[in-house]
Amino acid sequence: MRCYDFDIINMAAADPDRHVNAVRSRSYQDESYPHWLLRAQGDLQNDGAYQDVILEVEDRRFPCHRLVLSAASDYLYFRALFRSDMAESRQKTVVLQGLDAGTFEEILSYIYSGTLHVSLDRLHSLYQAADYLQLDSVKDICSSYMAMNVERSTCVDLYKIADAFSVDSVVETCLMCIDKNFSEVASSEEFCSLSVNQLTEIISHDELEVKEEIEVWEAVVRWVQHSRGDRLHHLPSILSHIRFNLLTSDDTAAILDHPLVREYPGSLEIIRNVVQKGNSGLKPRFGAGAEKMALFFVDSKMQGINPRSGKFVSCSFTEFHSVVGATVTGDEQIFILAAREGEERLSLLLYNQMKGVWEQKSSVERLPEIDGDTFLLYIDGHLYYLASTISTIEKTVRLKKYDIDTNEWQDCAQLRVKMMMSMPKAVSCGFLYLCTRAEMYCYNPRENRWSELTRPIIDAEFWTSAVMGTEIFYSNMDFTFMLVYDTVAARWKELRLEAPSLQSPPDAEDADRHACSPTLFVHENELHAYMGCDQYEESKCQHVLVYDRPAGVCREVDVTLPDDLDWQSCHHVVARVYLPGVQDTCADTPDTPSTAGAGV
Repeated sequence: MRCYDFDIINMAAADPDRHVNAVRSRSYQDESYPHWLLRAQGDLQNDGAYQDVILEVEDRRFPCHRLVLSAASDYLYFRALFRSDMAESRQKTVVLQGLDAGTFEEILSYIYSGTLHVSLDRLHSLYQAADYLQLDSVKDICSSYMAMNVERSTCVDLYKIADAFSVDSVVETCLMCIDKNFSEVASSEEFCSLSVNQLTEIISHDELEVKEEIEVWEAVVRWVQHSRGDRLHHLPSILSHIRFNLLTSDDTAAILDHPLVREYPGSLEIIRNVVQKGNSGLKPRFGAGAEKMALFFVDSKMQGINPRSGKFVSCSFTEFHSVVGATVTGDEQIFILAAREGEERLSLLLYNQMKGVWEQKSSVERLPEIDGDTFLLYIDGHLYYLASTISTIEKTVRLKKYDIDTNEWQDCAQLRVKMMMSMPKAVSCGFLYLCTRAEMYCYNPRENRWSELTRPIIDAEFWTSAVMGTEIFYSNMDFTFMLVYDTVAARWKELRLEAPSLQSPPDAEDADRHACSPTLFVHENELHAYMGCDQYEESKCQHVLVYDRPAGVCREVDVTLPDDLDWQSCHHVVARVYLPGVQDTCADTPDTPSTAGAGV
């Protein structure tokens, strides 16, 4: 049965003197009509009924309907072909040149059914045919397929297709994937099929994930040797994109003595000129300058520590007065929600690591927060902004979703909690999990639905939380216990915990002595706790612990922390940070000291 959307108004209700059967006519929409029409078109094509033209492609004949083809032609390709003043309008058979018969059969099936089967091996020919036939809907489908399938094993092939048809958004996504996986990608057969322009585009990127510049040279050698006779003359122009100032003297000497360089004299001269000039302004690639850091956002300051190397970074954002949320995406892009003085809306900003600047991507209305908290989380290509409004009158959790690709916000399902929530903690672990001492909820992004889970097995307020694998770790403020929630098994358990006694300095007054409080974070697949007590300006208590789960003990990490590290933040993330970019940020901010710490 079809469903109709219509509204009939009885005029007699408005005017009793009029005839009781008088009604106002209304338009209505049959929601199933487009689907019914497509099925009818397909039936006509399958039955061979009313076909009035035959399209011939590579000696294959395709009986069709001029009307259906003309209606499907977004930019009038078939409409123009079948105009009355065109010879094709009077011909029973029309020959189409420059198309693959198998590909045209797929597109013809889409025109009649609305379904298109796309695969990587047919993608180029499909896009090419859609471009030729001016079918924007097919091109959009191909572009969406490319964007959704960019990964390490496909990024080079998709980059070549997207580059050939100037699909800029997909080109950018592919280049990001190639940058991140350069070592693996450069060893692949697909890498050697790049054009010289595509190769130089890639190796010119600051964002390449290489530890040493010699890796870029080795990738160039593989590319040239794949077709030595055709590519050797390109070597001089390619070499200008290699950062010889970042190479050791031994690496430079080895390159100068390489058979490819000696075989083509022009390349030797280029290398010598570059080496003599020094190119001192070129920075290390991202892979050589980045380290995994635990980042803490407090007010308008970002601070980071690497508990393994002891490196520390710190810089301020003069344009913001507070950061209310922070998260890291799957490809380690750092986003924050920040408030500017005098503005009611929050700004969503992305950290440009290579430039060391925060770039505004969007803005969003500030959700009300009464005795609650705010969180920014990343789940499956989207950001989620969560705020709790907890008062004696209202107990509501509001949620908004941000689509990174479309740059759009939308409201999600709200959550009405049962009890007064105290110190809520929200994390992402496949789904969104919200927990307090008495309640546990889960938000499913695919279904836009909240559900209640088993409450924690210990009735205590949670001070901090962290996600490792498929487990969520929670601790109280005194760090006397840790609970873990297994998201796969959907059950709680308490972890055995022995932690060093970390208290305020012994010279402090007894009334002011406090145990240090933890901030949990995961670094290099190990659970850490930053312990801090900032009650004392002259002698601040702070430590970093690492949790040994099999032994059930926390051991102190041998790392010296700067006195100005501020631990009191519920907004912290762990991400790879390009240290030269942070240094530039600090250098450009007169009020902020430069980055400090071992090796920075």
